[in-house]
Amino acid sequence: MTDAQPAENERSYDGFPGAFPYALRTSESLLFKGYVVVAVLLSVAIGLIFTFGLIGVLAASTGVRGGTFTFSRTFFFFVGLLVVAPLLAPVLLVARRHRRTASSVAYDRGLALAALGFVASLYVGLIISVPPALQEPTNSGVVLALYGLPQLAGFVPPLLAVGLMYVVHRVLK
Repeated sequence: MTDAQPAENERSYDGFPGAFPYALRTSESLLFKGYVVVAVLLSVAIGLIFTFGLIGVLAASTGVRGGTFTFSRTFFFFVGLLVVAPLLAPVLLVARRHRRTASSVAYDRGLALAALGFVASLYVGLIISVPPALQEPTNSGVVLALYGLPQLAGFVPPLLAVGLMYVVHRVLK
């Protein structure tokens, strides 16, 4: 090995985009490697959805001066960031951990499971927050129960899942 070719564990990543291939290379957990792919695909899809939604908000508020419409544009962007950040955080945490210390497969796997729980919680939160006019008839008791909850309760499952990710990170650290 020459000086120009550092060992695998010495090689680092160059910023945010480099963390994803680095995490894929260094993790030994197949579950985590699968999550990296899911996280990237979901982040791109959610980013596109929020971008097109923001374009719709901007189109609807053209010609209007400041105030509430300016706030709604900023809030729309902020909500998109709050959805994508927990999707990407486990990948960044694992990459950082592998770069700084010897990480374990249990840590990578635990964080991947908690992150997949966040993905599922987003779906549950979306079901809860569907407006009554858009709710489709169903025979599922679970979906009917979720429809019956107040729309603001749609924030609870993702918040609990983010808390779980934090706990898993701290316990397995």
